Parts: sequence; structure tokens; C-alpha cells
Amino acid sequence: MRQDEVEQHLADHVEDRRRGPAGGRRGGRALAWLRVVGRQFLSPITLILVVAALVATSTGDLVDGSIILGIVVCSALLGAWQEGRAADAVSALLVEVAVTIEVIRGGRTLGVMIDEVQSGDRLSLRSGDVIPGDCLLLSSQDLAVDESALTGESFPAIKAAGSPVPSGAALAGRTNSVFAGTHVISGTGTALVVLVGADTTFGHIAAALNGRADATSFEIGVRKFGLLLLRVMLVLVGAILLINILLHRSLIESLLFALALAVGITPQMLPVVVTVSLAAGARRMARNKVIVKRLDVIEDLGAMSVLCTDKTGTITQGVVGVDMTLDATGEDSRAVLDLAALNAGLQTNYSNPLDAAIMARAAIPPESTLLGEVPYDFLRKRLSVVTTVAGARTIITKGALDSVLGCSTSADGRPLDRSRTEEISRRAEALGSAGYRVLGIATRALAAGEAVVGPGIEADLDFRGILAFHDPVKEGAADSIAELSALGVRVKIISGDNRNVTGSLALLLGLAGRVVLGEELERANEAELRHLVSENSLFAEVEPMHKVKVVHALKTSGETVGFLGDGINDAGALHAADVGLSVLTAVNVAKEAASIVLLTQDLGVVAAGVRLGRHTFANTLKYVRVAASSNFGNILSMVIAAAVLPFLPMLPAQILLLNFLADIPNTLVSRDRVDTERVAVAGAWNMRSITRFMVTFGAVSTVFDLITFAVLEWGLSAHATLFHTAWFVESAITQLVAMMTLRTGRPAWRSRPDSVFLAVSVAVAAVTCALPFTVLGPLVGFTPVPLGLLGLLLGLAILYGVAIEAMKRLVRF
Repeated sequence: MRQDEVEQHLADHVEDRRRGPAGGRRGGRALAWLRVVGRQFLSPITLILVVAALVATSTGDLVDGSIILGIVVCSALLGAWQEGRAADAVSALLVEVAVTIEVIRGGRTLGVMIDEVQSGDRLSLRSGDVIPGDCLLLSSQDLAVDESALTGESFPAIKAAGSPVPSGAALAGRTNSVFAGTHVISGTGTALVVLVGADTTFGHIAAALNGRADATSFEIGVRKFGLLLLRVMLVLVGAILLINILLHRSLIESLLFALALAVGITPQMLPVVVTVSLAAGARRMARNKVIVKRLDVIEDLGAMSVLCTDKTGTITQGVVGVDMTLDATGEDSRAVLDLAALNAGLQTNYSNPLDAAIMARAAIPPESTLLGEVPYDFLRKRLSVVTTVAGARTIITKGALDSVLGCSTSADGRPLDRSRTEEISRRAEALGSAGYRVLGIATRALAAGEAVVGPGIEADLDFRGILAFHDPVKEGAADSIAELSALGVRVKIISGDNRNVTGSLALLLGLAGRVVLGEELERANEAELRHLVSENSLFAEVEPMHKVKVVHALKTSGETVGFLGDGINDAGALHAADVGLSVLTAVNVAKEAASIVLLTQDLGVVAAGVRLGRHTFANTLKYVRVAASSNFGNILSMVIAAAVLPFLPMLPAQILLLNFLADIPNTLVSRDRVDTERVAVAGAWNMRSITRFMVTFGAVSTVFDLITFAVLEWGLSAHATLFHTAWFVESAITQLVAMMTLRTGRPAWRSRPDSVFLAVSVAVAAVTCALPFTVLGPLVGFTPVPLGLLGLLLGLAILYGVAIEAMKRLVRF
């Protein structure tokens, strides 16, 4: 960015900043509520129904038209209320895991959420920070930024404040700027925010793509189910409209009847039920220390078949201690610990458990001063500082043993030949096999006039010794892995640690396969990679891009992949996974990339989350199955009845009222209990199974509807009003019976429903049955039902329940 561009963009935002965000937030909340209400009316069928009701009202049928409009509005408000409550609940949960960044406003440093950063703010950047907007760098020190989301370049981009950038420079060449959608790998800096939101480079790219993220398996399932119902609806509603026209019935009445049936067969509350179910699942997960940032990922969590995770903090206790400090000959050495303390205490990169463990053992002298630094990165795998040691400017390098040995030409002042290198490596290998993590440390006094910065100074080092850290395996880690395995979720450990440390976990945790190294993943072709990641559970010495390759290979093999990570190097894999999981203590970029944040770093919590995800999916599918079969059966009955009866089997307003009342308990299906066998396996959309369920149990419903028709028409010679009323009552009772029997694959008496769900369902059925006996009954064309007929209807409903239970033994679901 050039300075004149910066000034112009900032000027454009001055007035907005002066007005402040308060009014905008109030207006935004009201607008969000209106959008929720408006979504309830977006169904084409609902819109046509509203228009038809208005036409009926304008042609003189004021009562029916008004009732239909009232029912449609009430349905919309019910849906909006439930969806709004769900959204508010999720928003409250997200506050707990909000990603924040330090901004400087009015001379004060504040921690604000990423989406609250504004143009003109000054950012204080450090490792792991997410860049919230396009910014001009004001200062920087060894700043490296991951811009792969924008440029596709996997290597970090080196940034420097004040570096000259020609007009029209490519994105990768704008070294004096940082951009939204990227994150800090190492170093520090301050930056002035110029552009935010849709105005950023990332925002322009997103707009140009004019697309959305890949649909989840759950969304694809809902879409297929909707298309199935649309085809069924067009056939049945078209048939019934044709029948009514051939019988010379009123065109408006026939149209309203057909549209009411279309609404009846469509589970119009499905979006609300899905949202409410997912929000309820999110609240249950929060009680189990799992915060869901994106509701749709709950279903993928339940369907997860592979979980990839680092070992630190999840498999191990995450409480690292320095157990040994050995010199180049293998003897205990206090000097090695003191040098490590200088390196850990003076570095300005980001805090990590290993440095914290070192500082817990040794403090640095108060007069110690940082003269220069080469920050850690995942390619070099080492960190260097320059400070004064014994009066001389000295570089102290600490990092992976092989990396530090590769920069060393001597050890304790003596030449480092092949035999000595092999001796040190064997010692480190023995420690690794015993479960220790090993780092090397080396030093060199700088020559007079030699620069104190830049990777080039990490050469000709004198290897000083080894640091051995121990992070014990968590008690219960093996049980958690076994618990996930029982749920059908395989655990794979992907670690940057060396092969020996990672391999030592195999016996303790019972994980199969050998340790696969990052270099093997690098060399493997696509087929070999899929084989490696499918057959093995331990991966060591991996780099960030190797983690992404593992995730992609597993997904290509048909797995639903979860990735649990908390570091800067995990961001790419978190994005690539179907389910990205991080922890509350993770760096900002990991929490931002994750769709689920664990409040406790424990695999047992993940297992609980998988169960809750399956619980949520099972209840959603429960509504889909029962609503589809009941509606299909009712509409099929209507088609047959309309062809043989001298009048419409039910009035349009009565159909809509029945549908509305049935939707009230359906919005509570998310509360229902789920049988243990449903949680033991991952749920999936199976359209063939859903279609078979809909047709089979819908046909049972139709048979009992036809029996009811025969009793009313030919047994009792019921007039139109009594017929409408009796079938309305029968439909209310049988819908309750259908939900309570078809909610489980077990015999209904062996699966207890949620008490609130049951109570509301019974209450709504009772109100529906009582409605014809109230003063409101005549308004919608009802008449009181004789008690003898009411008893007969109850008897038919009981027989209907028995028939469903018998059919359940033949049709497993």
C-alpha cells in the first residue's frame, strides 16, 4: 500500500467512527429479527397460499381467507420465535471462545474481538495472531506471515515496515503490508488497519468467487429429502386438483385445498426443527465443555470416523518438565541449563511449554540483554538469540537435535566428527525411546563487526548438549481412545516430535501400525499416501503441510475427518478437516480456524461430543421420518377421499390448522431421548431408507384413514361438517400415536420419551380434540362429535398403534 491510498481509505471511515456503533447494533439486531421472520415466508407454496387466501377474501369468502392467513402468520411467528431463541443461545456460547486481538485506540491498548476491529485502529501483532484487515506496517521485528490463503504460497512471507513497494505491485510483493485472512507465524510488529470486511483483498476474492463453502453431508441430505418430497407433492397435489376440477367443484376452494395439502405434505418446520435441534445440541455440548462455533458441524462431528490429533495436552498431560540437561559427553551439566534459560527467557516469539519448563528450572541474570534474534520457524526447527555471555557477543541456538547438529562443527570445543555425531544421536534415540523429548543447544562467539541478525549467523556452532523433557501420558488416555474406537472413530497421532518419542506411545496406547515419518509423506504419490494414512496411526517429524496432506488423503478415502490442534502449525489442517477442533488455550489462529473449541483438552470430551452430535442427528431424522410418513399417508388418503366423496374430505383452513398444531410439539423433538444403539453408530442420510419408511408407514396410516372414512360415510352417513370434524380429531390422535411409536426402532414401551416433549404432545392432541366442542369450533367449520363416535375414533387410533408396532418388526430402521 502507498501512503496516499492509506490516507484516502482512512478518511472515508472517519465519519462512521464518529457516529459510533451503538445505533448500528440496535438496527442490526432488529434487521436480523426481520430476516428470521421473513425466512418463514420464503417457501413458494406458502407465498402462493397467502395469495390464494387473499383472492378468496376479495371474492367474498372473508372468514376462510382470514383464518388461513392467520394460521400462516402464526406458523411463521412460531418458527421465527424458535429460530431466534436458537440463534441467541448460540451467540451467547460463542462469546466464550471469541478470538481477540490487541488494538491501540486513543493511546490505550484494548483487547477486542476480531470482527470489532475498525479502520484506523493500530494493531499489536505477535505469533499466532489472525490479521483482521488489510493493514500498513508501522514497525516490525523478524515478522513472518502465512499468506497461503491468499497467494497459495506455503512458505511464510517476510514483512518489513517501511520497505518501498512500487505502485501496482503483486500481492506477494507488498512486503510493507499485511492482509485479512492471513496470520502471523513469527516475530512481532505494529500495524495500522486500513480496510476491513468486504473492502479487504480477501473480501474481494470471496465476492469474486460468488460462492459458498462445500455443503456438509447433512445439508446434502436435507436437499435430497426436499427434492423427494417435491416430486411426491407435485404428483399427489396435481392429481387432487385435477379430480376436484373434473367434479366441477369451486376453483378457488379446490386451489386452496390443493395448496393446503401441499403445505401439509411439506415438513415446513424442518428448517426450524433443524436449527432448534442443532442449537439444543450446542447447549448440551457446552455443558460438556464443548463450544460449537458453526451449528452445521454438529452433524459432521457425529459422523466423524477419524480423529487426527497432536499428542501434547490430549494424549499427554501437557505439563512438561526438564528432566535432564546433558553435555556433549552425556554428563549432567548446569551450563547447558543456563544457556537454555538465556535462549528461552530472551526470545520474543511466542510462549510454549518447553520454554516455560526451562524457565521454571533456571532464571536468567537481570542484566541479560537481547542483542538479536532469529525466530523459530517450522522449516529450520530452531530458535536463536544473541546476547552477551562472559563478556562476548554470543549466539545461542536451541531446537530439534538434528537441526542443531547440522549447524554445528564442534562439540564442547572439539571437532564434531561422524563418530561423535552418531554417539550423540544414539544417546538421544535412547532417551526418545524412553518417552523423552530431546532438544539440542549450541553456541558461538560472534566475530567483531559480525551482524547479530539473519539465519546466516547459525553456522559453525559449538554443540553444547542435550535437554531432555518428559510429558507423561495422561491417565485415562488409552481408555479415551478405546471409547472413541467403540464409537467407530479411529485416532491418529500426528506429531512434530521425533520418531522415538512418538513410537513410545504405541505400546502405552495400543495403537496399531508403525511410525510414519514426514519425509515418507513427502515422497509418497497419491495412492501410496492414501495407503499410508489408512493403515497407520502414528506420524512423526511432520511439518504443517504434511498434516494437511494427511487430512486430504483421509477425506479422499471417504473418511469424515476431525483434526484437533492448538498451534500455529495446525491452522491449515484445521481448515482442511471436516471437523476442526481446537482448545480454549490455543493460539488465536487455531481457535479462529476451528469450528469446535474444547474447554478441556481431553479426548474424553471429544467422545462426549461425538455422542451428542449423533443424538442431535437422530432427533432431526426422527422428525423427518415421522412427519414425512404421516403427511404422505394423510395426503394419499385425501386423494382417494376426494375422488369418492361428494364433498371435500377436509376444508383448507382445517388442514392448515391441524398442520400448525402438530408443529408445536415437533419443535421440541430436539429434547427427546435417543436410544443407546442409535448413538453407538454414526447416523447418515439414506434416501432409500427414508423413502421406504415414508411409503410403508404412510400406507399404514392411509389404511386406517380409509377405515375411518368408511365408518363415517357408509356406517354413520355423516354429513360434511361431522365428517370434517371427526377426521380432524382422528388425525390429531393418530399423529400423536405415530410420533410416540415411530420415534424409536424399539417397541414403544421400551423407549421412554422426554417428559416435556411427551407432555406437550399430549396437551396439543387434547386441545385439538377439544377444539370442536369450544366456541371457536364453528369458526373453522366444526361441530361437536358424539361421545360414542369419539370412543370409536380412539379405538381405531389404538389399533393403528398396534399395526405400526407389528410393521416395525418387518421394517427395521
